[in-house]
Amino acid sequence: MCTPVLGSALVIPSSSQFGMIPGRNMKTAISIEDGILRAADETARRMGLSRSRLFALAVADFLQRERQQHMLLRLNEVYAKHEGLPEKSLLK
Repeated sequence: MCTPVLGSALVIPSSSQFGMIPGRNMKTAISIEDGILRAADETARRMGLSRSRLFALAVADFLQRERQQHMLLRLNEVYAKHEGLPEKSLLK
């Protein structure tokens, strides 16, 4: 199930893998620049999220994009080793 955010194309997943899981959260302390924190707080307020939820969503999104990038690099390595494959022209 997903929750659309008003006035935004962003859809916030409400499944337990994206965000806070009652009884399974870990507290952490981070150092962050003042300007980034102010922007994060404003964004969280505008979206109706807590700061913790916003940071959890941001980290989950970053990790997903990093996994996708890693997978793309691995696929490119595999295809680069096989000369003459039709898919070779698709390498990025």
